Amino acid sequence: MIHSPVFSDTITAVSTPAGIGGIAVIRVSGFNSIDYVKAVIPSCQLEKPTPSTRFCRIPDLDDVVVTIFRSPHSFTGEDVVEISCHGSLYIQNELLRRLISAGCRLARAGEFTSRAFLNGKLDLIEAEAVADLIASQSEAEKNIALKQMRGGLSSELQSLRDQLLHLTSLIELELDFADHEDIEFVNRGELKALAHTIGQHLIRLTASFSAGNAIKNGIAVAIIGVPNAGKSTLLNALLGDERAIVSEIQGTTRDTIEDTLFLNGLRFRLIDTAGIRQTSDPVEQMGVERSQKAIETAHIIVEVVDATKPEFIPLYLKNNQRHIIAFNKSDLAQVSDNAINKNNKSLSVSISAKNNDIAPLCQALTDIGQNMTDSNDVIISNARHYEALTRALEAIKNVEKGLTNNVSGELLSLDLRDCLTALGEITGQITSEEVLGQIFSKFCIGK
Repeated sequence: MIHSPVFSDTITAVSTPAGIGGIAVIRVSGFNSIDYVKAVIPSCQLEKPTPSTRFCRIPDLDDVVVTIFRSPHSFTGEDVVEISCHGSLYIQNELLRRLISAGCRLARAGEFTSRAFLNGKLDLIEAEAVADLIASQSEAEKNIALKQMRGGLSSELQSLRDQLLHLTSLIELELDFADHEDIEFVNRGELKALAHTIGQHLIRLTASFSAGNAIKNGIAVAIIGVPNAGKSTLLNALLGDERAIVSEIQGTTRDTIEDTLFLNGLRFRLIDTAGIRQTSDPVEQMGVERSQKAIETAHIIVEVVDATKPEFIPLYLKNNQRHIIAFNKSDLAQVSDNAINKNNKSLSVSISAKNNDIAPLCQALTDIGQNMTDSNDVIISNARHYEALTRALEAIKNVEKGLTNNVSGELLSLDLRDCLTALGEITGQITSEEVLGQIFSKFCIGK
């Protein structure tokens, strides 16, 4: 791991959100960061090793607090200085102007974190998790990002890489002694068992992407039903707002309406759909088609059924989809046991959307969401990681097949190298400047 700075220039940027606030933080990182800040704030005793935080006065501008992080004990691995000033836009811009005049360069998007990566302070997974943590909107998103930022996924992938390197070394060692047919360094059955174990780990990681993607983008909940079952009334009750038009006229909702609901640290993406029925109205038919598409992509399907005249929609659920039958208008009718037991794979709740009696449904959504997301295992939420893991899994499966079919060690070695390369791309052990540029360009300036 590199512990010394590898950049000759010094960068600066505002690290707090754009706009006016009580306090703003301006970050400076690089070999000359302390000297440049000293040039801007001559009265500040920055050359002393302690204390690391000082109150300093800029007579013609502001009173500030300066914090020093010396290399290598900083986020970037370089000397870093953070200036906390009052949140005036004028003060922020003037401090930046003076720092640039002293010799700093304005940082590019994500440049502080990219320096942390290139200086060996973070691997690429941990660096990407920094951006995910900043962007997190729910407790579940925060938990995934925090676990990855603290090395959860990195540790697991490093373990897999170590096993792969061991497997590769054994096969390539046999290649070095190919002329000696009586020499076998390890039994092929043992190699196959090791490859199978690695494959099982990769299968679990790739399978977790479904839950991770749902957490990151919101658990998709399609609210479906026949016309006038109370779908739009339910959406409004869940959101606590008149988001959808409610009318006794059938076919009022002709397009999907989406909004976000937060329940117990989980983010749900609600999709109110048009009533599903046979219709000759071409516009309403388009709405029905969009309802069907929403059903296909939803993680949870909430089927709203009028308890006074139960009418169900034929559904063909995917393996990972959950189905809740919400018997609406339960204040007007008793739901029969036959209706409740219509499908033993479905969860049934009784609600009254008009009276805002929706607690049973909220609890059901929370329970399903927590079952999807609560796990001590590492969860993949990054599409780049998923794509690389898929390639790694395909490669290790080829190794298993090759060992079964007694293919040559050269071919096995190629597949193993492909698997190692895919995992190395995730952590940043193998990468390109183009990929790094794409990743860090998505970060905010100042991070």
